Amino acid sequence: MSILCDTEIIKEISKKNIVIEPFDPNALGTNSYDIHLGSTLATYNDPVLDAKKHNKITTFQIPDEGYVLQPGEFYLGVSMEYTETHKHVPFIDGKSSGGRLGIMIHYTAGRGDTGFSNYWTLEISCLKPVRIYAGMPIGQIFYMTVNHEEIKTLYNKKENAKYNKISNSPTESRMYLNQF
Repeated sequence: MSILCDTEIIKEISKKNIVIEPFDPNALGTNSYDIHLGSTLATYNDPVLDAKKHNKITTFQIPDEGYVLQPGEFYLGVSMEYTETHKHVPFIDGKSSGGRLGIMIHYTAGRGDTGFSNYWTLEISCLKPVRIYAGMPIGQIFYMTVNHEEIKTLYNKKENAKYNKISNSPTESRMYLNQF
């Protein structure tokens, strides 16, 4: 496996193997693409989450003057960009600039599956109070090559995929749909 560089990302976009909407050439890095925070955040309603139940969320818009994240709170955000990845494995990671402000955008969900076609839900927390803004660079996607000839079913074609419904709002955990 290898990581695509900027020229390879552009080639794969031209072939429609990678889709990024909206696409901004200024967000293209040497081997990644910067994604931006969408305008919607969410928090869970209950203080205790239950893996076997549907935990409800409340969504809200980030105001123009920004929103102050609080340590000890957990937020769900969403990428401004809609992405599709048909022949590669997309990985999302935080930007070092955000990390240096104490912002973390995921804990365990940094990899998408080949065939992922949606906005990215971001698992956001912070170490100190920090003001964030809709449209700010929040992370970066990089793409790893995969032998796509051997893929049996792309993620967006799986009947049991829990996160296939396209939404530009944060999506809460659907762990409760698993059998355990």
